[in-house]
Amino acid sequence: MKTYFLQVKEVIQETADTVTLSFWHPISEQIKYKAGQFITISIPTSDGKKVKRSYSMSSSPATDTAVAVTVKRVPNGIVSNYLNDNVHTGDFLEVIEPMGSFFFEPSENANRNIFLFGAGSGITPLISIAKTVLKTEPNTKVHLLYGNRSEESIIFKKELEILESQFKDRFSVQYILSQPGSTWVGAKGRINQANTTIWLKDACVDFKKDNFFMCGPEEMMDDLKRIFELYEVSKSQVHYERFNAPMQEEDTVNTDELKKQTVKVIYDGDTHEFVVEPHQTILEAALEQDIDLPYSCQAGMCTACLGKCTDGKVKMDEEEGLTEKEIAQGYILTCVSHPMSEGVVVEID
Repeated sequence: MKTYFLQVKEVIQETADTVTLSFWHPISEQIKYKAGQFITISIPTSDGKKVKRSYSMSSSPATDTAVAVTVKRVPNGIVSNYLNDNVHTGDFLEVIEPMGSFFFEPSENANRNIFLFGAGSGITPLISIAKTVLKTEPNTKVHLLYGNRSEESIIFKKELEILESQFKDRFSVQYILSQPGSTWVGAKGRINQANTTIWLKDACVDFKKDNFFMCGPEEMMDDLKRIFELYEVSKSQVHYERFNAPMQEEDTVNTDELKKQTVKVIYDGDTHEFVVEPHQTILEAALEQDIDLPYSCQAGMCTACLGKCTDGKVKMDEEEGLTEKEIAQGYILTCVSHPMSEGVVVEID
């Protein structure tokens, strides 16, 4: 993975608890990315270590000259609070190159409907996708269902209104608020199976043809998945990015199965051998030994910690970040992986 030290071009206060940071490209190159992907920002801590977090890009590779991320403050969030409170124009931040399997691939001659579902800061990758679709696919329509707490918490409200005005026949937004003010006349509640089904049918959805992108909390995502299962929507048409990985009991490795194991990890030309305790993931054990392996979300979703198990047996708490093909080929995510046998070897590119 490539690391950049990017200079902050602009800091925009989107809402009371959300900022957008745009960056100048490095002098030597243009950073390439796809709409929907994320970058990982690393900040130093007082003990001399680093903390990394992934943030989706709100900029579009088709319309924006600068790379930008939008960061919502998280209670007790080390990185999100730092970025909201301490970063100013001209500062430099350590950034790992764009990555992620949640992205949109434009096709100039496409004639289709794209449905976007987001809640809160889940709008971040979706606005990147919306801008990219509207710019690159002149015959495609974009429909956005966007949930928030209140009107004041709607991120990108002004920008979305401009896009609606600019692309009147091709872009529409349906807002839904869970705690609206007394003057709100729009939809109320949260995005769920019932109101989403009505919205989709009003938009003349074609479940056999249209494409769906969603980013938000687990409850919303699960409701939407039930719709797609009910109408037998092909998995290739549905793309999703969770805020957090689901921690269902059946997805988690039983600690009774785990034993202390010695693991070998090959990364960046070096071989590291270390012990993984029963309560640890491979990544947690490595970081405890000050072995600087790549990672970001630590929830099994972003794939920054992708490796390949070339020997031994490994079991993951969470597999949603990988495709069935990748799992069959031996790929694992070290942040949610436990060694289940002796002699585990993991190679990381």
